[in-house]
Amino acid sequence: MSVDNILLATNMPARASMSTSPSEASSSLSAHARKLGFPRSDIQIHLKNHFKTKTYTSSSAVSGDVTISTQRDVRFDTIEIILLGSARTKTDGYSAPHESTHTFLKLIMPIPESVYPVPRVLESSRTLSVPFHFVLPNFLTLGACTHKVESEHVKGQHLCLPPSMGSWARGNWEKDDLSPQMADIEYTIKARVWRQPELQARPTKIMESIKSIQVLPTFPEDAPLSITKNDRLYCMSKTKAVRKNLLSAKLGKLTASAEQPRAIMLRPDGQVSTGTAAQVDLRFEPVCAGTPPPKVTAVSAKITAHTYFSAGPIGSPPNMGDFTETGVSDRRGVYSTSVSLPAAAEKPAAWTGHYARRDSGYFTDTAPENTASEGEDAEEDGGRQRKQRQRRRSTTIANLVRPSKPQHQSPPRTPPIYHASTAHVAVSRLPTSKKLFVPTFHSCIASRVYTLHVSLQVTAGGGSTTLSLDLPLQIGVEPAGEAQAPPGGPGEELPSFEDAVEEAAADAFFRPRVLSVPEVAFTETSVLPGYGAR
Repeated sequence: MSVDNILLATNMPARASMSTSPSEASSSLSAHARKLGFPRSDIQIHLKNHFKTKTYTSSSAVSGDVTISTQRDVRFDTIEIILLGSARTKTDGYSAPHESTHTFLKLIMPIPESVYPVPRVLESSRTLSVPFHFVLPNFLTLGACTHKVESEHVKGQHLCLPPSMGSWARGNWEKDDLSPQMADIEYTIKARVWRQPELQARPTKIMESIKSIQVLPTFPEDAPLSITKNDRLYCMSKTKAVRKNLLSAKLGKLTASAEQPRAIMLRPDGQVSTGTAAQVDLRFEPVCAGTPPPKVTAVSAKITAHTYFSAGPIGSPPNMGDFTETGVSDRRGVYSTSVSLPAAAEKPAAWTGHYARRDSGYFTDTAPENTASEGEDAEEDGGRQRKQRQRRRSTTIANLVRPSKPQHQSPPRTPPIYHASTAHVAVSRLPTSKKLFVPTFHSCIASRVYTLHVSLQVTAGGGSTTLSLDLPLQIGVEPAGEAQAPPGGPGEELPSFEDAVEEAAADAFFRPRVLSVPEVAFTETSVLPGYGAR
């Protein structure tokens, strides 16, 4: 404790005595004197090249030292330095909130015997320094996920290092990472000093220091999701009727559909991101061929973050299907919040007319395999033609005797013409200056996914309608540093798997072969062994 702090501490009771009684002032002075007579020991964690908002990624080194100082001699037995990664969730219980904790990472720093003093006593006039060095792994061990899962793909997702989320961002970045209070993922470095009492009792913790760090692991781009109608989170296509006003007849139906856009990749520090774009295909089917297509007046987009949390292990992807369906024994929930994006939609392309393909009603049977002779075929064809002429003659006579009833044909299901257009929604970058975006991840009790909400407003006459789509959007993290150039040179890239197989087959075909005359012992191959001519 510095001199200024001591002076400030001694002056505090004097100011407090102005508004308190003499007995209270004397008790506070005595308590402060006891603290000065028996000051607490100090243990601190110092990280190398560290600052408040530094972000660590996969394969990053976390190194530093732990300094321990005491005001009096303290006996101890062991010093423990560990790197912990844990996830915590809070769910509503019947009487009180239920909190679950899952420790998915625990790295223990081995401390050599040469670091410990002899004897193992923390002296008051000496500061003990213990170095440590950790390397963040790219993947977790198999022991991090031991519960039952739906597939090996889910198992692989749970064995990926999750990013920091929750309390660290709110306390250090002072930014909103779009996560609720019910889900928290934290990485901490803990330094502890233990004393082993006699009689084989449990060890006693003498001192402890905790320091949190921000971790943003590498997440490459995944394959597009296979969306079905049962996946309630996403909406890949939407169809609505177009009318001039509420009471007017329907002019047609407008369908908007899109595919999953490319992933948005963050830099390892999480401050810069790449962009993406979504293409929305529009199809207008008018009731009448002369009805003009509607006009797209506005296109907007926003990103919605969905944070899933559960009191028990999650065995299937929470974003697929219905996560909060009834009948699930585990207490679980989802928290969604949106961030608006700047208007970056291009002007929709002009409508183009297309003729819809309709079934003509005619079909052709596939002829059976022909096994008869040409004469038999000719006789069968002649008899078939005579029967057809007799059938036509009888039908004509019947139509002359009684008038035929008009045949009502059902209208075609699709109009003879439809109009098509496209609208491009570009996301140049994420608003990382205001929000902190964590990558898309799935862990045992917490997950984070994103959706791109696209809204299109169209007008026809005096009426307007809005179509909204919810597209899956992945946010990944690029690896730290630039990729190394291949051995062939900086401009040469590695071949693909198909090219490598073709090159190997070509090399095997053109490989030189040694041709020679066979030996005499192997020329008479037609004679059985042991039965040669004498």
